[in-house]
Amino acid sequence: MDISINTPALLFPAISLVMLAYTNRFLALSNRVRSLHDKYKSQEEKHKIHGQIKNLRYRLKLIKNMQALGVLTFLLCIFCMYLIYIEAMGWAHAVFALSLVSFTISLLISLLEIQLSTKAIELELSDIEGLEDPSLIEYIKNKFERE
Repeated sequence: MDISINTPALLFPAISLVMLAYTNRFLALSNRVRSLHDKYKSQEEKHKIHGQIKNLRYRLKLIKNMQALGVLTFLLCIFCMYLIYIEAMGWAHAVFALSLVSFTISLLISLLEIQLSTKAIELELSDIEGLEDPSLIEYIKNKFERE
């Protein structure tokens, strides 16, 4: 298979959108950390807040790695385009493959961070009784029973 200079360029919009999403997640988490830090200094329930901050710290590290891999993907695509320009096709294929692997790992880390985010929200809601999390089948069954 031969690739043209447009092939790595096709990833630019996708990488840009993913990087924007990663940055938004980072900003939201950093604001949450700041507000929890203020609560930690002023409240009695420090153990609960401490656990949340620990979770957020880990998620921030994941987002940092997601962003780093996204930037690496961008750089590898640009380098691949240069290699195609100078007609070093063997190297261009290898670099493009590396950019795809980097992007894939970034997305997998993003999936892990989303899972942790969901668990953190569930923990936040755990102290409210009557909010059990039904399975998908139970949810659909309840919807049909009401109608």
